[in-house]
Amino acid sequence: MPRIASPRRTSHSILPGSRREFLARAGCGFGALALQALLHEDGLLPQQKLAAAEIVRRDPLAPRPSHFPATAKSVIFLFMDGGPSHLDTFDPKPMVNRLAGQPLPASIERVMTPMGVSENAILASQRKWKRYGESGIPVSDWYPHVGECIDDICVIRSCWVNGLNHVGGVSQMNTGSILAGRPSMGAWVTYGLGSENRDLPGFVVLLDSEKEPPGGSRVWGTGFMPATHQGTRFRNGRNPVLHLRPPESVSDARHRAKLAFINQINRRHLETRAGDDELEARIAAYELAYRMQMHAPEAVDLARESKQTKQLYGLNDKKTAAFGKNCLLARRLVERGVRFVQLYSGAGSKWDAHSKIEANHSLHCGETDVPIAGLLQDLKQRGLLDETLVIWGGEFGRTPMSEKGDGRDHNPYGFSMWMAGGGVQGGRVIGATDDFGLHATEEHAHVHDIHATILHLLGLDHTELIFDHQGRPERATVNEGIPMEDVFS
Repeated sequence: MPRIASPRRTSHSILPGSRREFLARAGCGFGALALQALLHEDGLLPQQKLAAAEIVRRDPLAPRPSHFPATAKSVIFLFMDGGPSHLDTFDPKPMVNRLAGQPLPASIERVMTPMGVSENAILASQRKWKRYGESGIPVSDWYPHVGECIDDICVIRSCWVNGLNHVGGVSQMNTGSILAGRPSMGAWVTYGLGSENRDLPGFVVLLDSEKEPPGGSRVWGTGFMPATHQGTRFRNGRNPVLHLRPPESVSDARHRAKLAFINQINRRHLETRAGDDELEARIAAYELAYRMQMHAPEAVDLARESKQTKQLYGLNDKKTAAFGKNCLLARRLVERGVRFVQLYSGAGSKWDAHSKIEANHSLHCGETDVPIAGLLQDLKQRGLLDETLVIWGGEFGRTPMSEKGDGRDHNPYGFSMWMAGGGVQGGRVIGATDDFGLHATEEHAHVHDIHATILHLLGLDHTELIFDHQGRPERATVNEGIPMEDVFS
């Protein structure tokens, strides 16, 4: 006869294998209710994750919570295209002038530049330096108005990148990689946080000329992300957004009906093409375009600003008007909830001073000094600086050695950037370069560290901000980078 198995005995002394198992058993399972409530508060229940993913899929720009409390809500990145000289702006080096005309001492490691390993003589800096504010941080006479704001600024003197040339350098400073094809920092920010203003793009790009930076629009693109998160370029002139106003002959009702019909057809088309990111982005762009027609004209209308405000930004001076207009427009955009605004000065690598650095930097510093100072002062007096992170810098710095006799070559090995507002502790200097400003020597700040710091100030953990691409978890910092704690206030 087959053997009949005896009933299984239940032991009362089995130890739980995990804390969750213990809570499920303790007090008839009431501990599990508490755990359920905690998981719900943190949005960690499986059904919540699925619901959140569905919201993101249907509305990729919907506002989303940060990983932890943020100190910054928006970013304004002032990009000096071509590589400004840190030796002549924010990192004085007396030894450069002392040994001008001589080669670098043998103790200084030689570096590769686009022109090879240079043995050119050291080029003296003609700048005069002044210590500003209570912090006493020195700033050159090329940036006297910015110097007046130095107590709100944290100067990072130990930045370094991998790109020797402009295309790779601009790409890495924007996307984290010297190779094109990755999402830009602005795209990562809108992907992680969404947009607070549904009537304007979450990421806006402003150029001071018709030329684009090296790499073109890819440096504010989305790479492998949905195109919804890419930067929207606002044009120069009276109408920053093309075709914003419908023809006067088309009534609002007719215009609304036409867009509703287009949207209906697009949605029907999408039903058979689920997961088509480009198509979803195009549909979202149509919807955003309509909302912008209703609300964007007010946002970009600088005529609403007072005469004093326009003068603060330098709009009354032909030299500073172009960049000043963009700075003022950037303030109006972040004021209305735009997450990321990037301003290019000298678009097309105009800061690239291989020769005649005195004329080159005198021009471009003169174009940007008053507008940048005006932006910082205006944000501060409106109570916006505390929640707006302002960043200044380029793709790299310049060498202490001369290039073509009166210029400086590219220097990605050690250069300066600065941050202000958005939780940054102003009136301080972080890191250092050697006596000649060639190599970063203290508190090295790679571009991945800079990006991790930007995301941290926005309340995003760069290790947890993940986009799954072809089975690989992609991160903004390419799995590197550490937030610079000394930057935080």
